[in-house]
Amino acid sequence: MAAWRFIDPHVHCRDWREAYKATIREVVELARSQGVVAILDMPNTEPPITSLELAERRAETARSEGVDSGYYLYAAATPDEARLEEALEAVKRLRQVVGLKLYTAPMRGLEARDLESQRLVYRRLSELGYRGVLAVHCEKTSLFREELWDPSRPWTWNLCRPPEAEVESVRDQISLAVETGFSGTLYIVHISNPASIRYVKQAREQGLRVVCGVTPHHLMLSSEDMAKPGGVALKVNPPLRERRLAEGLLECVKAGDVDFLETDHAPHASWEKYGPPYLSGIRSLENYLRCLRWLAENSVPDKILRDMTYNNSKRVFPMIEE
Repeated sequence: MAAWRFIDPHVHCRDWREAYKATIREVVELARSQGVVAILDMPNTEPPITSLELAERRAETARSEGVDSGYYLYAAATPDEARLEEALEAVKRLRQVVGLKLYTAPMRGLEARDLESQRLVYRRLSELGYRGVLAVHCEKTSLFREELWDPSRPWTWNLCRPPEAEVESVRDQISLAVETGFSGTLYIVHISNPASIRYVKQAREQGLRVVCGVTPHHLMLSSEDMAKPGGVALKVNPPLRERRLAEGLLECVKAGDVDFLETDHAPHASWEKYGPPYLSGIRSLENYLRCLRWLAENSVPDKILRDMTYNNSKRVFPMIEE
């Protein structure tokens, strides 16, 4: 396993106004220490990647930090049609932009929270003939129960953003892709519930181009871990789930139903994690090799591990060079 090469299709490098959390170079160096030769950076930066100009600036930031290879990024897909078309220009014209990212839950004003806003994104992309990757963070905000979140009882984050919020949003995205004739690849990121993977599998069987990923933390941890001292630092979106759901994810991996092992590496300062605003996201890249060993110990075949960590990324993102 040490000689394998890996690709992580979902990280957050921070930098710019959030350089105090991490820089592109720091994340790339961490990735390489784990054998990860290419990372794909999400667009919810500060400021967000919503245009060709900002994507070019991001790529230049990476070069200025000495990162000459293995760094790629997404542009943000928003329900603002003008901004959506600007983001699409970034995909078309800049080799390092691998696709678009759609947020269905609150995210710095980038999100399309309701079904009609999401439909607008799919419809416009279909009208423009987009055939690339649309990565989607799936959480249905109308099913959130914000009143149940209590930072002194961190496991309540799983109640505030319940498992069905993810499942219903996954169903929505699949339905919208079919309804609008979306001809790209739908990528459901960081799935936390095996029921979501079942919908992805059904959609594939019906001919939809859809892929999905899981994270080390959703596989190896559960909401029970948030009841331990310091558990608030494990707050992520979507939340850690009950142990039975984590075990169900592992079974989906063993069955070959998961396309990517993605870290969703999301560094924050400690004060942002342990106190207000209790930001979501954890440093997951440093557990990459540990997770692979854990998966192997849990009888996941080498072929599935190679596909999840490299082969599928090369297939879905053919522009990746190492």
